[in-house]
Parts: sequence; C-alpha cells; structure tokens
Amino acid sequence: MKVDVILPCLDEADALPTVIGRLPDGYRAIVVDNGSTDGSADIARALGALVVTESRRGFGSACAAGVEAATAEYVAFCDADASMDPAELPPLVRRVAEGRTDLALGRRVPTTPGAWAPHARFANRVLAVLMHRATGYRLRDLGPMRVMRREDLVALDLQDRRSGYPLEMVLAAHAAGWRVDESDIGYAQRVGDSKVTGTLRGTINAVRDMTRLLREYRQEARTRSVAPGPVRRSAGSTAPSASGSTAASAVEEVRS
Repeated sequence: MKVDVILPCLDEADALPTVIGRLPDGYRAIVVDNGSTDGSADIARALGALVVTESRRGFGSACAAGVEAATAEYVAFCDADASMDPAELPPLVRRVAEGRTDLALGRRVPTTPGAWAPHARFANRVLAVLMHRATGYRLRDLGPMRVMRREDLVALDLQDRRSGYPLEMVLAAHAAGWRVDESDIGYAQRVGDSKVTGTLRGTINAVRDMTRLLREYRQEARTRSVAPGPVRRSAGSTAPSASGSTAASAVEEVRS
C-alpha cells in the first residue's frame, strides 16, 4: 500500500529528521516548504523526501500544494514539528482502506507536560462543540493527523488557504456524506517554535478563520435546497446536523 504523507513545513529543520525517519515503509514524505529560512528544504531532500515549494503563505496553501503533488491512492497529513509520531499513521490508513470510514482523524492525547498549550486546547474544544452542532460528527479534536483517499479529497474542492483548512475539510466531508471518525494518537512537545497554536495570537487567528467557516456553513445549510449528501455506506459517526449554535454557548458547554 502506497501512502503520501503531506508535511506542511515552515522552519522545521530540527524536527524533520525525526519525522521523516519515523515514516513506515511505503509512506512517502511530501514536505511543502512554505517560506523556510533555516534550510528545511535541503534537509528534507537529503532525507529522501519530495520537496514542494509553496510561496503563498498559509497552512491551507501548503496543504493544497501537497495534495496537488501527491500521486498515491491514500494521502495523510501530519505536522512536521515532531509533536506527532508518523508511525501511528497505519491504523488510520487501514480504517479508510478497509471501508470503515472515509476520513480518519487522529485525536491528540498529550504525552508530555506542556505539549498542548491550555489556551489552544480550550479553543480546540470550543470549536469541536461548534463543529458537532453544525455536522453531528462526534469529534473531540480538529487534529492535523488525518487520512483519506486522494481522489475523494480532490473532489471536495477545498478553498481555504489559511488556518481554516482542516475544519473546511470536515465541513465539506459532511456535505458530501462522508463518514468521519477519530482515534487516539500521542501528542508530544513540539520541536522548535510554534507558528500557530503555540502563541495566543496564532490561536486567535486560527479560531477566527474557523468560526468564519462555521458561520458560512450554517448560512449555506439554511439556504440549500438539498440536504447534505447521504452517508456513503453506513451511518458511522454521522448524525443529523444541528443549527443555531453560537460560540458563547459552546464555551459554556465546554466549561460545564
């Protein structure tokens, strides 16, 4: 089984040897260099990765460039900062390959103190509540480790090129009737400085992007003449979508 693993990269020179070195046999690293100045691209090439240069800044831009470069039947996403272990990808791939789900997500479980900043973890939980209300998916994380068939992902035609890309993927999957589930993966202290959720400003920007997408999705759901597509094979973790949620009520739900 061939799997392309997309690794969005911005100054991850110190982490790349660990990440690429932990890839299982048959898993190809596609490192998308999104403006690194620390030699990340050269290190990735020396380690045997396919390196793609994406000059347009943004997590979504890097992900989209990786998808375009991928050729394997299955594509996976993983952070390039060594916070997650690529060796945990095969169980997610198997769930998709065996037809048990269409999008397999890794639910992050901290393995070291300080691995997940409190403000980022709280923001993730709030967004998970809002996502559940919008889609019915019983998910507790919007984690970056995920697996799906490349052909299916391309068909979703994702447009976000900023921090909202992971959420747009789930919302588009819901509209297409995908089954989506998650399973635990380890989450360790990242190597190097965080560009997004490790800082309060980065977390705020990510939340802003994602709440915008949720708002637009609810608005579209109210005006659609046709409901989201039927679930492909079985109900799985998909439930009827809910509407009318707000960030404030989601915060209260998380706190309770």
